[in-house]
Amino acid sequence: MAVGERAAALPARERVDLAGATVVPGFHDAHNHMAWYGMGLNELDLGAGSCGSVEDVYAAVAREAAGRPAGTWINGRGYDQTKLAGGHPTRAGLDRAAPDHYVRLAHTTGHMCVVNSAVLDRLDLSAVPDGGDVVLDDAGLPTGLLRERAQRLLDPLLYPVPLTDVTAGIARASERYLAEGITSVQEAGIGRGLVGSTPVELAAYQRARESGQLGVRTTLMVSADSLHPLEQCEGDSADFGLDLGVRTGFGDEWLRIGPVKLFADGSLVGRTCAMHEPFAGEPGNTGYFQTDEAAIADIVLRAHRCGWQVATHAIGDRAVSVVLDAYEAALAAHPATDHRHRIEHCGVLGDADLRRLAGLGLIPVPQGRFVNEIGDGMRGALGAGRENLCYRQRSFLEAGCVLPGSSDRPVVAGAPLLGIADLARRYTASGYLLGEDERIAPVQALRAYTYGSAYAAFRDRDLGVIEPGKLADFAVLSDDPTVAENLDTVRVEATVVGGRIVHERSG
Repeated sequence: MAVGERAAALPARERVDLAGATVVPGFHDAHNHMAWYGMGLNELDLGAGSCGSVEDVYAAVAREAAGRPAGTWINGRGYDQTKLAGGHPTRAGLDRAAPDHYVRLAHTTGHMCVVNSAVLDRLDLSAVPDGGDVVLDDAGLPTGLLRERAQRLLDPLLYPVPLTDVTAGIARASERYLAEGITSVQEAGIGRGLVGSTPVELAAYQRARESGQLGVRTTLMVSADSLHPLEQCEGDSADFGLDLGVRTGFGDEWLRIGPVKLFADGSLVGRTCAMHEPFAGEPGNTGYFQTDEAAIADIVLRAHRCGWQVATHAIGDRAVSVVLDAYEAALAAHPATDHRHRIEHCGVLGDADLRRLAGLGLIPVPQGRFVNEIGDGMRGALGAGRENLCYRQRSFLEAGCVLPGSSDRPVVAGAPLLGIADLARRYTASGYLLGEDERIAPVQALRAYTYGSAYAAFRDRDLGVIEPGKLADFAVLSDDPTVAENLDTVRVEATVVGGRIVHERSG
């Protein structure tokens, strides 16, 4: 209704004295996996805080197996071979740890997983989808590692996830998010495909909202695999999308459809993203595309023509180049002034493609927290000659791009205050300063996690700044996060959504 002196003069049912605390717009995560994160809270944690070696992983699986009936599933999450002594777990090790169970361990990136022999025996390894591979050992036998779209071989066993499980995951995630000052999120992929849980995943979000368990305003990216040709009259620009012509923008202030989500390539840490030059130490490996290059161009063109905002996952510099070509062709064929098409991650790119990105009015969506948690692995994959081309957040701003703030949670920790600190500092877990020239000021990082993310979701009319007419979503902080010295101590004291206090810190 008002701010400053005008607000102080208004009559109010209740007044809350914050005693000098700092109020900022509610944090907005522009790229996270809410349901995946929430459901994963019930899985075996194999992150660096729990496991330092591959033997630790096997021991954790064995302990879990001892408490579960034979023939049941053990699902683990969060391992990172770049942080584990011994590298990737193998099916042989998992067979020893849990010989009577089905075991699936998801990599922290979600771009690969390891399974044991009991699971491999149930897969049709002759039908590996394009855009993925089953890793073999020196004897030509599967190691248990399934990369990228090869994970789709598990669909007959694990997909779709029951709606009750997805809804429960959303509820758990919402509670965590509110405690971190997050009031809005963009869910980076629902439906079919690599990150979808069920073809009717939107129903889980509707159920969570109806039951009061969806605590944050949510924009849903729809997997490109869920879109299909539509019947329409000649001349109608709605021939590709969801049934009834539903597309980007449908919904309300709490739950709405956002972009179509398309995967171009894979992971930098996993060395599967599409690169112009080989990964460091692997002369023959330049990664690969999850989606065929021609198909990328076709999907982008059709979705753009039909009014969709398009968000394309591209990490490797070759993938970024191909995606830029696709957007450029689509915009040339069907010009649009406010499309807000995006490149999710936009992990590695040179100066020429940076200029193309800005010139096309595209939104890059990098993750500052990646540098801290998986930066050493990214640096190892790129080598010294290319590490400064990695997650170029300051360069995006200087080129004139709007920069959103995001985590890709659960790939890394998702608390926005951590992300803001890492956008400003850029230190890896080992203490290496990765891309000194790409650091940004804390105030720029705060703007990314508020206005920048709202802009990326077409929500800047309602969210992202504190001013009359915007939705009353705030985070109350113990200190000013734009002061660098406060970044290690600032904490969330309370979270307000729609003018209602939904979280207060205890103690």
